[in-house]
Amino acid sequence: MLRILCIDDHQVVREGVRKIFEEKGVSVEIGEASNAAEAIRPISQKQWDIVVLDISLGGKSGLDLLKEIRILQPRLPVLIFSMHSEEVYARRAINAGARGYITKGSSSEELYAAINKIVRGGRYISAALAEKIVFAADGDRHPHESLSPREYEVMLLIARGVSNKEIAERLGIDSRTVTTHRRRLLDKMNMQTDADLNEYARVNELLN
Repeated sequence: MLRILCIDDHQVVREGVRKIFEEKGVSVEIGEASNAAEAIRPISQKQWDIVVLDISLGGKSGLDLLKEIRILQPRLPVLIFSMHSEEVYARRAINAGARGYITKGSSSEELYAAINKIVRGGRYISAALAEKIVFAADGDRHPHESLSPREYEVMLLIARGVSNKEIAERLGIDSRTVTTHRRRLLDKMNMQTDADLNEYARVNELLN
């Protein structure tokens, strides 16, 4: 039996992973957690073949949880399954110890293949994304790549015109924390206003 721990704040995603394997006739046990806090117990107390992990979780981010998984279960392979296709996340995820990165825009067949390859000891990343990572020289990196995962999430929401209050609600953090993230990311990117962020995100096609 294949044992998969799926950590995602959307139940439809967790159920979707189960359905993919059941339709293939594969005997599978799916553990579920909607956030980092819920995931700690099953990670610590049970053996899994793979963790399928989203980056955008309420409260602690998926990349922060990935670092904890590496401490709690160093040999447990993790596949990042994210809505973000931008290469900044993939590079950080791989550097943090993920065995693969796939976007939620991928087909069910690709997700199935990625999970199976990683369970067998391999790694998985799309060819297009791998090329971006390999050929992104330090001098060619964009200002947003200096941001932490949470700052990057906040930046995208600000660029879309989302208010501080709504950002706090979406990410499960305090509004004062949002203000702190905003100040820091503006400093890191050498920008002054939300309009600057919107223009930057638009020009660099980060809002697609």
